Amino acid sequence: MQFIKFLLKRIITIIPVLFGVTFLVYVLMTVAPGNSERTALNKARTPEERQAVIERYGMDDPMIVRYARMMRSLFRDDSGRASRIITKMRVHLPHSLRLCLTALAASIVLALPLGIFAAIKQNTFFDGMSMLISLLGVSMPNFWLGIMIMLVFGLHLGWFPTSGSSEPIHIVMPAATLAFINMAAIARITRSSTLEVIRQDYIRTARAKGVPEHKIIWRHVLKNALIPTITVAGVQLGELLSSTIIIENIFAWPGVGRLLIQAINSRDMSMMIACVMVFAVCVSVINLVVDLLYAVIDPRISLN
Repeated sequence: MQFIKFLLKRIITIIPVLFGVTFLVYVLMTVAPGNSERTALNKARTPEERQAVIERYGMDDPMIVRYARMMRSLFRDDSGRASRIITKMRVHLPHSLRLCLTALAASIVLALPLGIFAAIKQNTFFDGMSMLISLLGVSMPNFWLGIMIMLVFGLHLGWFPTSGSSEPIHIVMPAATLAFINMAAIARITRSSTLEVIRQDYIRTARAKGVPEHKIIWRHVLKNALIPTITVAGVQLGELLSSTIIIENIFAWPGVGRLLIQAINSRDMSMMIACVMVFAVCVSVINLVVDLLYAVIDPRISLN
């Protein structure tokens, strides 16, 4: 019962988040120069043409009414069928989710062992090299890394195609770009949290009792070090979603990020709002999943 109440409460909080984010974007796009409504109004040469444009777009209505009308058009067209935006999201959203989840899985698989062994081998050559790699990953801009990966492995070596999404091999370079930067942050926090847990009294007690080192690491250290790691992984997944806006355009990946850039270039306000809404929902769901994982890993954490 407590789990259901927590879940419902968090789902309800997503609603004002979506409203605030989408309304803010709508206001900014409305007052910004170059949007379709202002362009049509500026092109009108006579008062009759200006009045026709105002009536066509409902520009004399309050902004909240125009916002509500625009939001309704995101889901249904005038004939009651699914709008073009819903149709496009059905095509593009799975590609973005596949890219982000692949990059997240790869980064976690690489970052957890890297961070743990760096903590175990503290102040050794391995520790220094792992932290150097992490520092490079945190410092490099994702667009620069994506271009370098494309130049080296796509153009010069010819190992992977530089664009497309029809085959599994197409996802390798964009996912590797996202995974490397994500891995760097997760590895750093994993190392820090592992070092903190290793120095606890119960770890020293387990060693004094003669418990094998590998059992101490996997049964005691890793479980207790995962809480901050999960937090960072959740934050990084949200950053992955924002990074896809650039990476999808570099590798011509047909996801929501590329769709958003196309909507900005064509001044398609409805499509921009829809893309922002998708990102906001994904980030809210990620935060919800992270909170639920806390209670799964550590039963002492209650869901309130």
